[in-house]
Amino acid sequence: MLSTNSTAAFNNVFLFLLVISVVLLVSITFTMIYFVFKYNRKKNPIPVNIESHLLLEITWIVIPTALVLAMFYYGWSGFTAMRTVPPDAMTVKATGRLWSWQFEYENGIKSGELKVPRGKPVKLLITSQDVLHSLFIPAFRIKEDAVPGRETFLWFLPEKEGEYDLFCSEYCGVQHSSMISKVIVTNEDDFQAWYSAEGRKEPGAKADEKLSGYALLEDKGCLDCHSVDGTIEVGPSFKGLFNRKVQVTSSGKERELVADETYIKNSILHPDADVVKGFDDIMPSQEGNVTNEEVDVIIGYLKELK
Repeated sequence: MLSTNSTAAFNNVFLFLLVISVVLLVSITFTMIYFVFKYNRKKNPIPVNIESHLLLEITWIVIPTALVLAMFYYGWSGFTAMRTVPPDAMTVKATGRLWSWQFEYENGIKSGELKVPRGKPVKLLITSQDVLHSLFIPAFRIKEDAVPGRETFLWFLPEKEGEYDLFCSEYCGVQHSSMISKVIVTNEDDFQAWYSAEGRKEPGAKADEKLSGYALLEDKGCLDCHSVDGTIEVGPSFKGLFNRKVQVTSSGKERELVADETYIKNSILHPDADVVKGFDDIMPSQEGNVTNEEVDVIIGYLKELK
């Protein structure tokens, strides 16, 4: 397990590598400049054969070897600690999607922000809903790819309360730069109060009792590309969409459709079938991400969004 000051430990490794790099840079540069003057052609018009120097050769073999072994030791120690998850770690599933993060807890809570208690190890099970993403939390010195169809993991120990930035560090499309979330570290009591209260909302509830249409759009990441106020973003706005005529491209041909229940459901589950004119075909299918019940709730909300 990492020490209680794990971030400082990783900082020390980077500092160690930095110091070695600077020392080598200065030493080599100084030696090159020194040789330029010492062995200048004007001072040495007649070439002289320089015999080997055993001590010098041993030195430049032993010192680099020792440095490389030291780097390997620090790197291996850090890697081993990063991949050895403490048995008491809290598990949270992190899903990357175009273009937001969703965090799902063991009691069913889903959140767009990662909320964790101070002093408790956290294990993230990471995957992607669509394309390659990479979960990066600079404050904790951790980063791991989110790969479609595969589950990766990492863990960290939040030691101080506060809010920390969480980014996607793998270019994933036009809204990559806005794929930003937060790690919110609170004390144990505040976290348990939130965790228990949110958890009670889930079991046995119907979709419309769990989340409103707007909350579902937010929870599923729809509002990262679509607005509800008429603003045009990556995708068309939901405002006034229901029963409106839309121009789409279907199998390379343009046609006009009415945005009724069938069209909206098909756009959610098979977005590449009818692409709205003027927008790119970049929306991933939401099959497996939404249930039929949730689709009905979303459609009901869009009917009222005049």
